[in-house]
Amino acid sequence: MSVAIMGADVLSVPTGVLGTDESDNIIITNKAIAEVKKIKASNNIAGDFGLRLGVKGGGCSGMSYTLGFDAASRENDLVLDAEGVRVFIDSKSMFYLMGMTLDFSDGLMGKGFTFNNPNATKTCGCGSSFAA
Repeated sequence: MSVAIMGADVLSVPTGVLGTDESDNIIITNKAIAEVKKIKASNNIAGDFGLRLGVKGGGCSGMSYTLGFDAASRENDLVLDAEGVRVFIDSKSMFYLMGMTLDFSDGLMGKGFTFNNPNATKTCGCGSSFAA
């Protein structure tokens, strides 16, 4: 899947879902990609492992984000490419993640991945759960 560069700091990754447009692309900042690569290198995670983005029930707002590494894609996954990092998203999660921006923050207020999700109608204070 092709990746369109939107600016010096972000990548827009098409979802590959029929009927979607650019506003539905997954946006991943270069800072987030660099952090994923750093985590893989420092933890000796094989280069062919992909980043799994997902959503599951739970959290104080009803749904929470999942983020981890997988050796291979699963049957109903969409497989995206972001600067050489494979990204796996299951088809159910994609419904909630279209148009989302994944970033990495290392500021004074905390360090970690952040999700800016236009599909979220309500979020918790820490930003790790949402309602759609």
